[in-house]
Amino acid sequence: MAPSDDHAPPTRYIERTHAWYAALGYPQPYRYAQFAEVPFTRLSLPLAQARIALITTAAPYRPELGDQSARAPYNAAAKFHAVYSGDTAHDHDLRVSHVSVDRAHLGDDANCWFPLPALRRAAASGRIGAVAARFHGVPTTYSQRQTLQVDAPEALARCREDGADAAILVANCPVCHQTLSLTARTMEAAGLPTVLMGAAKDIVELCGVPRFLFSDVPLGSAAGLANDEASQDATLDLALSLLAQAPGPRTTVHNPLRWPGPPGWRADFMNLAGPSAEDLARERARNDEARAVALGVRSTIY
Repeated sequence: MAPSDDHAPPTRYIERTHAWYAALGYPQPYRYAQFAEVPFTRLSLPLAQARIALITTAAPYRPELGDQSARAPYNAAAKFHAVYSGDTAHDHDLRVSHVSVDRAHLGDDANCWFPLPALRRAAASGRIGAVAARFHGVPTTYSQRQTLQVDAPEALARCREDGADAAILVANCPVCHQTLSLTARTMEAAGLPTVLMGAAKDIVELCGVPRFLFSDVPLGSAAGLANDEASQDATLDLALSLLAQAPGPRTTVHNPLRWPGPPGWRADFMNLAGPSAEDLARERARNDEARAVALGVRSTIY
């Protein structure tokens, strides 16, 4: 008998993405990052005194780039390709239409993927010492070299400029999980403690990170449920506890949060059971078009 949805194992996103792109006709499966050793730096002061930085893969909303709402089709034009920063004293409209999240179950609430308000509440309550002056956006890319040699060091340098004592990283799509895992490793090796919040357990644990708060929810909701401040605060609090208490590298904590939506949601992302050959051909054409758009955006920067 198949397990109930409540007790189903975490989605295997590596297998899921490999099968999906193979069905679209791409011959070579992507090799996700894998490391045997994991750097680890202990938090050197109490959380109540620590200045915490927030790292995201979400993109600033730009209305001229088309539909970027929660249920919008994947929008490659909205991608960013260089690290950016924003003032944490102000609110920001960040979207995830530029990455492959689970749109069928994505709530129209940025707090699910960008927990700045929750982090501010943690500072106001004394749970942490302060929120770092800036948050930092790290671009999602298949190029592990780009992340390790350019983007992660740049994000680290900006955290250092802000006097951050530690960083929280919130991942969205499958490749986002790899990008921020590599970023966490870079920061940790340089002496900056990190905790990664995410939903793609297999990708994060294959890469290897110091601390990982795993939430068994659809991609794009790693920071809590939509329009549910209590779940967002509780999820952040678990991440902060892990930041302070992890005994060593590769420490994974499972968030007890349960997805309240329809049962069977794990099967919806990149599911090959439904599409016909014609559907897959159209999806391949859309994917090729999106890649061309993203390449065009990137070429205007580099």
